[in-house]
Amino acid sequence: MRLTWEELGWERVAPRVGRRRLPVWDCTVGLVVGEGAALMIDAGSSLAEGAWLRAEAERLLGPERRVTHLALTHPHFDHVFGAAAFTDVEVFGAVGLDAVFAYECEELRADAVRNGLDPDAAAEAADLLVTPRHSVSGEWTLDLGGGLQVLLANVGPGHTGHDLAVLIPGAPGPPSPAEPPGSTEIVFCGDLVEESGEPQTGPDAVPSHWPAALDRLVDLGGEDAVYVPGHGAVVDAAFVRAQREELATRFGVS
Repeated sequence: MRLTWEELGWERVAPRVGRRRLPVWDCTVGLVVGEGAALMIDAGSSLAEGAWLRAEAERLLGPERRVTHLALTHPHFDHVFGAAAFTDVEVFGAVGLDAVFAYECEELRADAVRNGLDPDAAAEAADLLVTPRHSVSGEWTLDLGGGLQVLLANVGPGHTGHDLAVLIPGAPGPPSPAEPPGSTEIVFCGDLVEESGEPQTGPDAVPSHWPAALDRLVDLGGEDAVYVPGHGAVVDAAFVRAQREELATRFGVS
């Protein structure tokens, strides 16, 4: 008998949607399961973590399915350095992410080491970093089968110059009749939203546009959506709006 999401260490946020909070940096990754395809959202902080994460996802999916798509929410090492474990899948990122990987890879490696990643693991991940095949400049709809369509939305800049959100509209359809149908919108926010601490502002942040990016998140998901931050527990629209006001005040923008 197939084990459940929870038995395999995933937090299920809708019938076909789950997430994991990874150790050390508390980075969230997501998994969206369609009829014949599955989307991973972010890839972890190293090649080893990415490989482990993919194996855990495909253990959940079972022998008849595999991870077919990967969406990278933004170019920070704890979210992208596991991407080399997904070389045979369709990789998506906000437009310009490929240039960051091509020309700023050394800075990504150095940032990973500054934050405590083993230097050899950081060098390996940087050397093998997978460039997104698909660049999202506006919105892109992925059909994962079984009536499940996922929207990738370039909502940035904000936390970085290349922020991608993932909307699962209505969290539709159970894969099994034993599960209740879902109806809640789910939005994976990347680090545009953080629950476990204040949003982090690095040199690649665009503070003047960050509040507007959060407005777009709420426009995408609506008042009743579940918002999955890049770090921390899931939140609601009120939390996103409150964080938007805090950022606007901090940076002196409207």
